[in-house]
Amino acid sequence: MPSAPPSPSGRGTQPWQRGLLTERIARQLEHDIRSGAIEPGVKLPSERELASQFGASRGVVREVLRRLEAQHLIHVAPGRGSFVSEQSFVQARGYDALYRAGRPTVRQLIEARIPLEVEIVGLAAGRAGAAELAAIRAADDAMARATDVVGKARADLDFHDAIAAASGNPVLRIMLSSISGMMFEMMLRSHSDPSIAEPGVPHHPEILRALEARDAVLARRCMSEHLTLGLRTYGADLDLSVDVMARQHIETLLK
Repeated sequence: MPSAPPSPSGRGTQPWQRGLLTERIARQLEHDIRSGAIEPGVKLPSERELASQFGASRGVVREVLRRLEAQHLIHVAPGRGSFVSEQSFVQARGYDALYRAGRPTVRQLIEARIPLEVEIVGLAAGRAGAAELAAIRAADDAMARATDVVGKARADLDFHDAIAAASGNPVLRIMLSSISGMMFEMMLRSHSDPSIAEPGVPHHPEILRALEARDAVLARRCMSEHLTLGLRTYGADLDLSVDVMARQHIETLLK
């Protein structure tokens, strides 16, 4: 098992610190599994051992393992422990490791999202039914209610995924899902930086209203404005690799 940097224990931490700590450990284990550093079939150390390795509480480790299991990266055998899933399951979760091998920058991720999500929202404007609109609205409400950066980022990702589901095109939704890990890392950065978060706040409701009005032209324009905001506000971070940007930002927040 690759070594991990020391981290706060998660005991007595604030909810936002616990969320960031969980995210950092989950990212490390996810990277190790996807890259093959931890091979399929390998049994992970126990919760107690992982807690000691990462300097975290067992509660944080348990949350990490639940997340990895939900991603089908591990499977839990009652009474036996947690095992890395076979490669076919790992590959089915997308091309995250392949993308990261190319060390894409924040700018490149935004450039990829613009044509993809502008097309997705345009299709959703014409195809979304009441249930799909309700799911998009629920994600927007969840983001407004969230009190910490991790909760806001998760709801933000759910908002974009719900729009992709509403597009009625499973290929486009899978394409978006394949970059969702990097999107989430960008969203952590955005929601903890007022210079990015505050200008971007009105965009979600504007996109939702355009979808409810079935105005594809307006929906496309709002989505384009929402995504290009990062090109104006990320500054020097634009040309950092997504991995470096995320690691540095999470470490800064935890400090």
